Amino acid sequence: MSAERINEAMARINAAMARIDAARLDINASAKLSEETAASKEGAGSARVMALVNAHEKLREEVADTLSELDTLIEELEGE
Repeated sequence: MSAERINEAMARINAAMARIDAARLDINASAKLSEETAASKEGAGSARVMALVNAHEKLREEVADTLSELDTLIEELEGE
Protein backbone atom coordinates (compact mmCIF):
# COMPACT_ATOMS: atom_id res chain seq x y z
CA MET A 1 0.00 0.00 0.00
CA SER A 2 1.35 3.42 -0.88
CA ALA A 3 1.73 6.15 1.68
CA GLU A 4 -1.06 8.14 0.01
CA ARG A 5 -3.51 5.23 0.26
CA ILE A 6 -2.49 4.64 3.87
CA ASN A 7 -3.12 8.30 4.67
CA GLU A 8 -6.53 8.16 2.94
CA ALA A 9 -7.45 5.00 4.82
CA MET A 10 -6.35 6.56 8.11
CA ALA A 11 -8.39 9.69 7.32
CA ARG A 12 -11.47 7.53 6.63
CA ILE A 13 -10.87 5.55 9.84
CA ASN A 14 -10.49 8.75 11.86
CA ALA A 15 -13.65 10.19 10.30
CA ALA A 16 -15.53 6.96 11.10
CA MET A 17 -14.24 7.05 14.67
CA ALA A 18 -15.41 10.66 15.00
CA ARG A 19 -18.89 9.68 13.74
CA ILE A 20 -18.98 6.75 16.17
CA ASP A 21 -17.97 9.02 19.05
CA ALA A 22 -20.62 11.60 18.08
CA ALA A 23 -23.26 8.87 17.88
CA ARG A 24 -22.18 7.55 21.28
CA LEU A 25 -22.53 11.03 22.78
CA ASP A 26 -25.98 11.41 21.21
CA ILE A 27 -27.06 8.02 22.55
CA ASN A 28 -25.78 8.85 26.03
CA ALA A 29 -27.55 12.23 25.96
CA SER A 30 -30.78 10.60 24.76
CA ALA A 31 -30.53 7.90 27.43
CA LYS A 32 -29.96 10.51 30.12
CA LEU A 33 -32.92 12.54 28.87
CA SER A 34 -35.06 9.41 28.80
CA GLU A 35 -34.04 8.56 32.38
CA GLU A 36 -34.82 12.09 33.53
CA THR A 37 -38.17 12.03 31.73
CA ALA A 38 -38.99 8.64 33.22
CA ALA A 39 -38.00 9.85 36.69
CA SER A 40 -40.13 12.94 36.24
CA LYS A 41 -43.09 10.85 35.10
CA GLU A 42 -42.49 8.46 37.96
CA GLY A 43 -42.48 11.35 40.41
CA ALA A 44 -45.68 12.71 38.91
CA GLY A 45 -47.13 9.20 38.93
CA SER A 46 -46.19 8.77 42.58
CA ALA A 47 -47.85 12.06 43.47
CA ARG A 48 -50.98 10.99 41.59
CA VAL A 49 -51.01 7.63 43.35
CA MET A 50 -50.67 9.35 46.72
CA ALA A 51 -53.55 11.69 45.85
CA LEU A 52 -55.69 8.68 44.93
CA VAL A 53 -54.73 6.87 48.14
CA ASN A 54 -55.66 9.95 50.18
CA ALA A 55 -58.98 10.34 48.34
CA HIS A 56 -59.73 6.64 48.88
CA GLU A 57 -58.96 6.92 52.60
CA LYS A 58 -61.22 9.97 52.91
CA LEU A 59 -64.07 8.16 51.14
CA ARG A 60 -63.53 5.07 53.29
CA GLU A 61 -63.82 7.19 56.43
CA GLU A 62 -66.98 8.88 55.13
CA VAL A 63 -68.53 5.49 54.35
CA ALA A 64 -67.62 4.19 57.81
CA ASP A 65 -69.18 7.29 59.42
CA THR A 66 -72.32 6.94 57.31
CA LEU A 67 -72.64 3.24 58.21
CA SER A 68 -72.26 4.13 61.87
CA GLU A 69 -75.03 6.73 61.55
CA LEU A 70 -77.24 4.16 59.83
CA ASP A 71 -76.57 1.65 62.61
CA THR A 72 -77.56 4.27 65.18
CA LEU A 73 -80.77 5.09 63.29
CA ILE A 74 -81.66 1.40 62.94
CA GLU A 75 -81.09 0.85 66.65
CA GLU A 76 -83.30 3.83 67.48
CA LEU A 77 -86.05 2.60 65.15
CA GLU A 78 -85.89 -0.93 66.54
CA GLY A 79 -86.04 0.41 70.07
CA GLU A 80 -89.33 2.22 69.50
